[in-house]
Amino acid sequence: MRMRRKKHLKERMDVCSDIILTDIKELDGDIKRIFPNDNPLRMEVGCGKGGFILETAKKHPEINFLAVEKNSNVLILAAEKIQNAGLSNVKFLHGDANLLRDIETETKCEVIYINFCDPWHKNSYRRRRLTHEQHLMLWEKLLCKNGEIHFKTDNKNLFEFSLNSFADYDMKLKNITFDLHNSDYSDNVMTEYEKLFSEQDQPIYRCEAVFRQNKEEEK
Repeated sequence: MRMRRKKHLKERMDVCSDIILTDIKELDGDIKRIFPNDNPLRMEVGCGKGGFILETAKKHPEINFLAVEKNSNVLILAAEKIQNAGLSNVKFLHGDANLLRDIETETKCEVIYINFCDPWHKNSYRRRRLTHEQHLMLWEKLLCKNGEIHFKTDNKNLFEFSLNSFADYDMKLKNITFDLHNSDYSDNVMTEYEKLFSEQDQPIYRCEAVFRQNKEEEK
C-alpha cells in the first residue's frame, strides 16, 4: 500500500532542511563536509521512519551517521525524530541509494547498515537487491579498509541469497543468525518493521559481512 502524502510536507521538510541533504553535489567530494567534526562515519541505506538510526545515534554520540531515504513521506518522520531528540550526529540524504554512485568521497564509512530492504522477489530483478554484486561494488567504494555491512531481513530467501553473494565476493562473514531475537547477540537495535515482525513471531535474519582489503595478508 502506498503511503499517503504527509500534511504540510514541504513546510516540514523546510524546518528540517539543516539536517536533510537534497543535492549530492553539496558534498563536494567529501561526506565529512556535512559534519563539524572528524568522528567516524556510518551509513544506513533506507532508514524508513528513523527508529533504528535514532536509537543507534543515541547509543553512539561519538559517531556520525548519514541516513539515506528516497521516500519523503517517511524521511520527514525520521528527520523530525532526530530534530526533536536534539541529536547533532545524524544527517539525511534524500534520494535513491543509486545516487551514492556519484559520490567520490575522501571520508569513508566504517559500517553500512542495510535493514529490511526490498527483497525484489523475482529472479529477474535480483540485480536491484542491495546485496547483489552490483551494489557490493558500491558499498566497497564507500567503506574504509575492512569496512563492514550489517544486514537484517525478515526474508529467508533474500538472506540466503545475500550470504551467497557476500561469500562469492570473498567477504568475511560473522555473527550470522537465522533467529536474531532468540540468539545470544546482545547489541541489537530494532527497526519499526522489526518490532512488527517480532510481534508476529517472525524470525529475523542477521549477519555482518566484512570487505577483506587485506586478503594477501590473511593468507
